[in-house]
Amino acid sequence: MPTAVIDGIEIYYETYGSGTPLLMLAPGGFDSTIEKWRVANAWTGIDALAKLASEHRVIAYDRRESGQSGGRVERLTWTAYAREGKRLLDHLQIDSAFVMGGCMGCSVALSFGVNFPEATRGMILHWPVGGYRWKSASRARFADHLDFVRENGLRGVVERAARGTTFWTDPASGPWASVIARDSAFAEQFAAEDPERYTGIIATSGPGLFDRDTATGAEPEEVMGIKAPALVIPGDDPSHATSGAHYLRECLPQPEFWNVMPPDQTTENVCERALEFTRAHR
Repeated sequence: MPTAVIDGIEIYYETYGSGTPLLMLAPGGFDSTIEKWRVANAWTGIDALAKLASEHRVIAYDRRESGQSGGRVERLTWTAYAREGKRLLDHLQIDSAFVMGGCMGCSVALSFGVNFPEATRGMILHWPVGGYRWKSASRARFADHLDFVRENGLRGVVERAARGTTFWTDPASGPWASVIARDSAFAEQFAAEDPERYTGIIATSGPGLFDRDTATGAEPEEVMGIKAPALVIPGDDPSHATSGAHYLRECLPQPEFWNVMPPDQTTENVCERALEFTRAHR
């Protein structure tokens, strides 16, 4: 099982194929795993990783606090998520890569492009999250978890997370639910956290991550400074508002907007469009 210790956190990753590196920033909210590229609603029909690996060295990983990766109780930020991806590339001795984000992975990709421009060959942004409903629902999860902690304590969170649910499906279990469920040592450390420190982390992480009604991940002034070319593929539902994709088309200096809406998007034609983009910008 390939893992890398990044900033003291064990990260599970897989690589496929050869060629120009393509770093995959998975969809799935706070359950952002490699497998989402195969089973999420937008990624069925064919194996997207295999298709993309036909022309690229694909690097996919379970984001921290997801799947088989570890975690650490600290304030969650887009910059920290982007740094995780960059240091995985460093671990693999890769200087630069195309960066492909899905769903909330688009926000990580934007932060990556802002913070690591020299490592960003281009960005593929599939269904960027955004819209008022997305912001409201995301903040509500953190608020619901905070209420649960105040009523049940951190030991109650450990017991709730042991059911195997995720923060996205059961906000009471919290952002560290997957690590608690599979790592008993982490669970004990979590239960021993200072409650006031923990509630402060939760109270600031949600509003910090979900601070606007459009695509999150970086300030618009920062997005306007991204020099790498970008392909924007719009979504169209309460979590992936089309307005968020249009916002990125407005702000990014080198955008390509694929004007095909989700009913006509398939995993196969999305992958073909992504490969067309990377061929043009190698």
